[in-house]
Amino acid sequence: MIPMDTIHASFRDTVGGFELDAAFTVPGRGVTALFGHSGCGKTTVLRCLAGLHRAAHGTCVVGGDVWQDAGAFRPAHQRPVGYVFQEASLFPHLSVRENLLYGARGAMPLADWRIDLDEVVTLLGLSSLLDRSPVKLSGGERQRVAIGRALLAQPRILLMDEPLSALDRPTRDEILPFLERLQNSLELPIMYVSHDLAEVERLADTLVLMEKGRVIASGPLVELQSDLGLPLVAAREAAVRLEGVVVNIDSTYGLMQLDVAGGALLVHGSAQPGDMKRVRIGATDISIAKVRPHASSILNILPARIVTSQPIVHDMNVVLALGEDGGGAKLVARITRRSWDELGLADGMGVFAQVKGISLLSFGALQRKRP
Repeated sequence: MIPMDTIHASFRDTVGGFELDAAFTVPGRGVTALFGHSGCGKTTVLRCLAGLHRAAHGTCVVGGDVWQDAGAFRPAHQRPVGYVFQEASLFPHLSVRENLLYGARGAMPLADWRIDLDEVVTLLGLSSLLDRSPVKLSGGERQRVAIGRALLAQPRILLMDEPLSALDRPTRDEILPFLERLQNSLELPIMYVSHDLAEVERLADTLVLMEKGRVIASGPLVELQSDLGLPLVAAREAAVRLEGVVVNIDSTYGLMQLDVAGGALLVHGSAQPGDMKRVRIGATDISIAKVRPHASSILNILPARIVTSQPIVHDMNVVLALGEDGGGAKLVARITRRSWDELGLADGMGVFAQVKGISLLSFGALQRKRP
């Protein structure tokens, strides 16, 4: 039985010489990232969800609504999806306003719209662009218009196929806050294809990890990032993302105290008490001590417990859970095997995690209540 508030997909097919055998069930809310190396099948899965490709063997159920199974296939034009491609592909002969409203053609009656033009314009910061021609827009502006056009189609799900990959880094950084705003403001599930882990860490709630046409894992991002059986932890840029609430501000030193499960972190940045923030902590930014260090320049030294460990060549990947009882958020540390042996570390041991570096991922306030 497939839960009503989920997106369930299972696609098996041969596309050229490529074998696709991908299946997952994810929440019907928030951002789900399809992540993996180029050529692993992410875009093909997205096309199957959109009805642009009919897998030989497929099932697609969105919020209890069957779009494909053994006996039925709903074609693309009958699926309530918004699709954002790598390229904006706007109509050059239409104004920005006309491009936006083009997405509403064939949508539900105006009285039933879940999102209107004014809301889209506000969310995406398009008010000053409405009367301009797309040919006079920057790459980032064009992509924001393309996202708005997809939203005005009144979709039940928004599909985004590497929407930032054609943009340079400064332009990506310009658009990411708008994507966060969509995530926080709209009750609309987003399937987001990317091979950029930084984008995934900033935006995604759920991760579908793909490799060579198959789904090797799916679930909450924070859980998969600390799973030693997955390639994310073995990667050079291994990290975890934490989400917490700002409880205190130290304006003298430009620090905010962020409460996360099992502890508190001091993070550079500005915010208001009560704001939700996301941070990234790299595995190589954590060291481990058996006793609490004194007179250290490291601000964040937290009690933790070793959950599990795994040797990789001359290093050790170590999963830590914050709190003296190990009941808090998980971190991943990468230390040398020599340090592991000389300290006599072992799974289940209480230690102190020294966090040397923290990256702030969300620069605006996340508008979600802390669980």
